[in-house]
Amino acid sequence: MTDTAVYAAGGVVWRLVDGKLHVLVVHRTAYADLTLPKGKVEPGESLAETAAREIFEETGIRVALGVPVGVSKYRLPSKRQKIVHYWSAEASDDAIRASTFVPNKEIAAVEWLTPRKALARLSYPVDIEILENFLAFVDDGILATFPIVVLRHGKAVAREDWSGPDAERPLTDRGRRQAKAAVGPLRAFGVRKVISSDAVRCADTVAPLAKALRTQVRTTAALSQDAWEAGTSDPRSVIGKRIRARKPVVLCSHGPVLPDILSELALATGTLRGSYLGSASALETGAFSVVHLSATNPGSGIVAIETHDPKV
Repeated sequence: MTDTAVYAAGGVVWRLVDGKLHVLVVHRTAYADLTLPKGKVEPGESLAETAAREIFEETGIRVALGVPVGVSKYRLPSKRQKIVHYWSAEASDDAIRASTFVPNKEIAAVEWLTPRKALARLSYPVDIEILENFLAFVDDGILATFPIVVLRHGKAVAREDWSGPDAERPLTDRGRRQAKAAVGPLRAFGVRKVISSDAVRCADTVAPLAKALRTQVRTTAALSQDAWEAGTSDPRSVIGKRIRARKPVVLCSHGPVLPDILSELALATGTLRGSYLGSASALETGAFSVVHLSATNPGSGIVAIETHDPKV
């Protein structure tokens, strides 16, 4: 992010009504316009967190983010550039029923429209472009998706500064801050299950997330660096189970193991391997890549990959 630009995030919120696709638009009170839900990033917030928060604040609907559907850029009256990142986001029936939205000084109303009507009525070309990006996925048979998130552990005490077993190396103060800072961004993608290498630095990285989700960290040597160095790691079995489950999950592992995890994801989903896998696996400590797969046909290949750097 730069100091001169204004960053924001939002989403194309969708649902099926009697098998027909509808998207959610908001009527803004002050501007008397029709737009996609979005809003500005708050201090210390990631773009993904912003998107999920703003969708909830403007529509009353809690969502988990799906595939990224584009970035809009335009000039504000102040001449500063505004950059808005968008994700698709399914509105479940339960989330819609739980919404307590009422008209307010910011949003006068929310409205479900068919894509055709939304394209005709949205007030701004940049919103139309984002909706068209989303509809391109739909045309390709991709609507509902689920994420497999690959997370590198937080910053750990250096090997040369640690006299015990490598698997017991703890996180540094920065690593613990990274672990806490990752909770919000990971929750934005709807992660519910937490799987980790059995090394202390990995398990401790996802401990704050597991606490926030009120779940347990499942540890496994299959994703550990010790097993990788010994030639006995087994990311294939872990990946296979997660793809068959079709549920949002985070896998926490080590830098040397990440390329194998991404390669197994590509292999298991019939995706052509390429340089993008290297980029998605070359993570700094505390960073993660979100691999989006089709919920109806995960064997059709990786839909999208996005990488998120740590906030601290």
